[in-house]
Amino acid sequence: MIYDFEEFTPKEMLDKYLTTNKMRRTPERFMILEEIYKIDGHFDIEWLYKHISDLGHNVSKATIYNTMEVLTACGLVIRHDFDTARASYERNLGKGHNHVVCVNCGKVAEFDDMEIPQIEDNAAAVTNFEIYSHRVYLYGLCPQCATKKLSR
Repeated sequence: MIYDFEEFTPKEMLDKYLTTNKMRRTPERFMILEEIYKIDGHFDIEWLYKHISDLGHNVSKATIYNTMEVLTACGLVIRHDFDTARASYERNLGKGHNHVVCVNCGKVAEFDDMEIPQIEDNAAAVTNFEIYSHRVYLYGLCPQCATKKLSR
């Protein structure tokens, strides 16, 4: 389900999603959402579990996993599989961006590409699809790993 990030707050979007899908509106789900929207950048579930526990919230790892599925399904959280052992997540702010991933250390950097909106418009015109988002992953070596490779 796609909502307009300019029209609704993340909390309102989650509330609408849960109500529409006849799911429980638990305080834990809203607390997890609130904490995620305070995080800048990428995180994995293990990190999120520790972060929430360190804040004094008593939430099981299973609750976090289940909530992440809900938040991903309703579009509030984006799941990334950067070819690492664990999936990474980030809050969805309604603005697409792209990722460069180091194949050696797993470091992720973000970048914007001014041509992507034009590509989305072209794809929509050709296919008659309504384009909501995109994902671009480029793989290479970060500056630190490239320097180490050259010094060997």
